[in-house]
Amino acid sequence: MSGAAELRDKAFDNLYALGWTAVKHMPEGAARRLFRRIADRTWAKRGKGVRQLEKNLARVLGVPPQDPRVRRLSREAMRSYLRYWLESFRLPVMSEERIVSGMNITGYEQIERILGEGRGVVVALPHMGNYDHAGAWLVLRGRALTTVAERLKPESLFERFVAYRESLGFEILPLTGSDVSVFGVLARRLREGKVVCLVADRDLTATGIEVDFFGGPARLPGGPAALAVQTNAALLPVTLWYEKDGWGARVHEEIPDPGEGDRKARTRAMTQSLADAFAEGISAHPADWHMLQKVWVEDLS
Repeated sequence: MSGAAELRDKAFDNLYALGWTAVKHMPEGAARRLFRRIADRTWAKRGKGVRQLEKNLARVLGVPPQDPRVRRLSREAMRSYLRYWLESFRLPVMSEERIVSGMNITGYEQIERILGEGRGVVVALPHMGNYDHAGAWLVLRGRALTTVAERLKPESLFERFVAYRESLGFEILPLTGSDVSVFGVLARRLREGKVVCLVADRDLTATGIEVDFFGGPARLPGGPAALAVQTNAALLPVTLWYEKDGWGARVHEEIPDPGEGDRKARTRAMTQSLADAFAEGISAHPADWHMLQKVWVEDLS
């Protein structure tokens, strides 16, 4: 690693360390105003991430990226995205009562019913709303969960994220850089009748499954569906959004294993159904989809 890269990584680590120490102790109103200003300034600069966000949102709306509606929506999406970061810094000190009472969720009874039957549950989510809060809410309901963390640079920053999510009660598995079989551990948890939560609207491996997503080919990870096929766990899409002073969530209906064809074909079919559920949730709350990276094949190529 070059000296410039090391300095950049150290700066990022210091910035996040400041967030977890200073921001969580600020008055909430002041913190919200600060992060809203950061969102608006980032949006106004229209850097690479914002431009990609607008390309993604244009596909959701079905209009050209130059359409004025896309630019207006991207501003709201950046405000939503910075709200996620603000809450990430403050969630460890948020009261349990607020975490629980602020959640407006529909369809959760499916999770309890399936777990009561002794089956595991794969909860698959897009980058929407605040999935850390949703996980904390689930833990406070007495349901342990296991999830996977993308390895970040520098290592100290990755360790901060792991420590943060472990403080919320999550079991964290690193996606890479470990001699532990991530798929094997997740499958074991599911066979034990537990919950596995996976963010699944962006392929990090370059080996994802091609699906139709908002009318165009995109790549999504096949892991959630493959785990369900392997372990007979239930695959449940969950979409999230923000409400004025709280959080909204919808547990969609279970995606059934088609039962026909080999595992690869069944996994592909279930991943397409997952993409359809994500599209339904994102269409309902497009400003709360924080996708600043490439998803569609056209962009990836």
